[in-house]
Amino acid sequence: MLRVMRDTLVLTVIGTDRTGLVQSVAEKISAAGGNWEESRMARLAGQFAGILLVTVDKTRSDELVASLRGLEGAGLTITARATALPAAPVATRLVKLSLTAHDRPGIVRDITKILAERDLNVEELETEVASAPMSGEAMFSAHARVLAPAALSLQDLRGALEALGGELMLDLETE
Repeated sequence: MLRVMRDTLVLTVIGTDRTGLVQSVAEKISAAGGNWEESRMARLAGQFAGILLVTVDKTRSDELVASLRGLEGAGLTITARATALPAAPVATRLVKLSLTAHDRPGIVRDITKILAERDLNVEELETEVASAPMSGEAMFSAHARVLAPAALSLQDLRGALEALGGELMLDLETE
C-alpha cells in the first residue's frame, strides 16, 4: 500500500468580518485535499481572526498555500507555517484557571508573569473587560487552560494570583 506523506501547516487568517469568510478558507483547503484538523477563531471589534491546523499531502502543500493567498484580494491576510506535531509533554497536567478582578493596566502582564515563573505554558487564553452589573466598574475576566509541571502546587499558584489584588475571584481545577 502506498503511504502518502503529509505536511502539517499552521495557518493564521485575519480580515474584516463578513459572512462566508470561514467557508471560503474551508473550500480552498478541501479543494487541495487538505484536512482541517483544529482551529480557534473569534470576532473582535469587527475583525475576524483565526488560527488553524491543516494537514495536506506534501505534493499539494504549495498548491494549498498559493490558493489561500488568492483570498488576500478579498481583504484577508493569511500566513502559513509548516510545522511538525509536537511530542506529548511528559510529567505535566492541564489546569483550568478562571479569574475575575477589577480591571487595571498591566493585569495580563502580571498574571502571565506568575504563570511563566512557575513554568506554566498557556494552551488557551480568553480575556474580556465588561461592566460589573451593579456598580458599572470595569471588571476583567480571564479563562485559561495551562499546561503545568506535575509537581506544581495549586496552593502556591492560588496564593500568587490572589496577591494581585483584593476582591479577586479565582477558580483553579485540574483536568
